[in-house]
Amino acid sequence: MYELVPEAYRQKFKEYRKALAQSFVEFAREKGTLFDKWCAASKATDYSSLRELILLEEFKKCTPERSKSFVVCGVYAVTIFWVHHFMRERQKFDLRRPLVLWSLGLALFSIIGTVRTGWYMLHVLKTSGFKSSVCEQSMYRAPVCKFWAYAFILSKVPQMGDTIFIILRKQRLIFLHWYHHITVLLYSWYCYKDQVAGGSWFMTMNYLLHSLMYSYSTLRAAGVRVPRHYAFIITTMQIAHMSMGLTVSGLVYMWMQEDDCPSYLDHIMWSSLMYLSYLLLISSLAYQSYFKGAWGKGSKGE
Repeated sequence: MYELVPEAYRQKFKEYRKALAQSFVEFAREKGTLFDKWCAASKATDYSSLRELILLEEFKKCTPERSKSFVVCGVYAVTIFWVHHFMRERQKFDLRRPLVLWSLGLALFSIIGTVRTGWYMLHVLKTSGFKSSVCEQSMYRAPVCKFWAYAFILSKVPQMGDTIFIILRKQRLIFLHWYHHITVLLYSWYCYKDQVAGGSWFMTMNYLLHSLMYSYSTLRAAGVRVPRHYAFIITTMQIAHMSMGLTVSGLVYMWMQEDDCPSYLDHIMWSSLMYLSYLLLISSLAYQSYFKGAWGKGSKGE
């Protein structure tokens, strides 16, 4: 139930302010009660667990502020369009070796992240069930996973470097590419700050998909001929990822009404819009890449 969700009491404790008609003694008593409930919900029953709770709170203060995410995205947008304009009359760069190292590094990072978060998700699914895997916030606080959750949101900045390689090598820069980088960074930083429900699924699915995508990019950059159906499998998984993202957002909204899932309407609205836009854009791209041409050839053959 709602009273067992640590984030709810954390927010109440932080946001509680003294009323004009309230004495300082009454304020201190109520503030202390909220702190006790926060500790109880977080299972901070001894010095060690209380220390962990306070350190985690200080750690959250170091996370990127939402305003910074808009600054980062603004710099990214200006940079890529300036570089794109700069390269218009210039020869393309090869950059094969740097791209191999870049993609390999991100592939290894994503694979480790998949193992770390995926293993924890399997544990939650096995011991507590699907609903807990969606609504629990333990991914943000578990000893190992909290590092990979933080690493996940920070990784959205270096991943923007993919766009520079595309521009310098004078490959086609599609809207989906830079739109995805901007919106994922904005939503990831926004979501992590409030540690809302559903984040465990979002992070684990994203790690898994990126481990496949960056592994594919590494092989392609190294000159390895990868069968075309591998790219189709990745695209299919992207569509499944977006569909699952919409499903999780819907479940969070439904269970939030029962006070079982800590989230906010604006989070659910933005995540739903984000995943829906990805789903439509990727589905359109898949149709153009894999089906439209094939049907056109079939019609000519007839």
